[in-house]
Amino acid sequence: MKSLHWPRIPLGLRFFFLYLIMVLLTTYVISNTMLREIKPTIRQATEETLVDMANLLSVVVAEDLARGSADNSRLVELMRVYGQRKVDAAIWGIEKTNMSHRIYLTDHNGIVVADSWQKDVGSDFSQWNDVYLTLRGEYGARSSATDPKDPLSTVMHVAAPVIYQSKIIGSLTVAKANRSVQPFIEHSQQRILKWLGLLSLLALLIGALIAWRVNSAVTKLAEYARKMGLGEQAAKPQFRIFYEYRQLSDALEQMRNQLDGKVYIEQYIETLTHELKSPLSGIKGASELLQMPLSEDKRQQFAGNIERETLRMQQLIDRLLELARLEQLPALNTRQTVPIAPLLNKYEQILTNRLMQKSATFNTSCSQITSVNGDPFLLQQALLNLLENALDFVTPQGEIRLSVTHSSDTCTFSIYNTGPAIPDYALPRLCERFYSLARANGTKSTGLGLNFVERIARLHQGKLAIGNHEQGVMATFTIKTP
Repeated sequence: MKSLHWPRIPLGLRFFFLYLIMVLLTTYVISNTMLREIKPTIRQATEETLVDMANLLSVVVAEDLARGSADNSRLVELMRVYGQRKVDAAIWGIEKTNMSHRIYLTDHNGIVVADSWQKDVGSDFSQWNDVYLTLRGEYGARSSATDPKDPLSTVMHVAAPVIYQSKIIGSLTVAKANRSVQPFIEHSQQRILKWLGLLSLLALLIGALIAWRVNSAVTKLAEYARKMGLGEQAAKPQFRIFYEYRQLSDALEQMRNQLDGKVYIEQYIETLTHELKSPLSGIKGASELLQMPLSEDKRQQFAGNIERETLRMQQLIDRLLELARLEQLPALNTRQTVPIAPLLNKYEQILTNRLMQKSATFNTSCSQITSVNGDPFLLQQALLNLLENALDFVTPQGEIRLSVTHSSDTCTFSIYNTGPAIPDYALPRLCERFYSLARANGTKSTGLGLNFVERIARLHQGKLAIGNHEQGVMATFTIKTP
């Protein structure tokens, strides 16, 4: 029976799906609640306005109604004009062209004595709640539909008592069709849906960004751990916001340093043992021969062999110690200003004897840059290694050129020597530890010089490049100059 395998969904995507469900659910609940509350809220606000208006007008008409001349009063005339008045207004982008209020006045029996629509004068409204309750000293209001099949045909009626000498002598009703406020309700609903949609989209974009950042951080950490397991060089991922990932990254780096330290020692013991075998065998063989009867020439020859192999062992150990120190140094502690002209003069003095032995010329050129920032000792050692390497391969009566150029943020030391081209198979391996090409004189190098120079370039945030160039070889040592 085959086991079921769940699809591999990245952590960031799973987080986003959960976030998406929460945002959609929240948006639905909020929008549904607010849309339900808009209509009653607006109608309540409208009713409150009608109450104020009815009470105001009831005070104005009280004296005329008490004298029995309400039907000929100035207010009644104004009510007729008001009912026929046309307006031209834009409220929240909604056009208003006519009056939406109706005003009618009844006497103490509920008979309509004045109507702004001139429609029901003389009718008995005593059975309607707005009039019936108001004449009995209660709050009179009603909502009646003009068309039972149309829920939007309801009209809100609010009445206020007409009081004269502390007695209720009639009622004044202000009515407003609910359809007149419906455009404002719909407009508010549209605005709410629009802003909720925009905010939800913004929330989803933020959630997607966070999910992507989480997934990216996990991917970086996984890749760092993978390279660490393979023993490859990898820069520690940096996290500025998610401190938990930074802690995990620091923990992985600490673990890597501890593991590298163990492997580092094992590799050095293995390589050092291997490299020391050859000179030790030569010393042992020469010492055994020196114990036999030999001519003076042979004795001097074997003694020289011992001296050369001993020197080779000493150079190998010194280089390994230098590399060990550099490889344990994550970055330069300090940078100093290093003048270039004195550095070039010093190299010419150091290399004079060897240049004379090969009858080679040494030329230097420097652009307008006068100094660089870096570690003076390491820069001197790196360039000296490259120059000595050039001397090993330069042809007799050949030329070595050292030129210094600079750009906005880098400085490049280019060292050219005439000589045989580097084989294609050797070019990618030149900076490998213990890898070296045979010299013309047959001497064997430690194979650590270029590896040492490459490490110094990296510490200065630069690089080392070596290639064939115009009947010779060109090495470029580039560093950053902050």
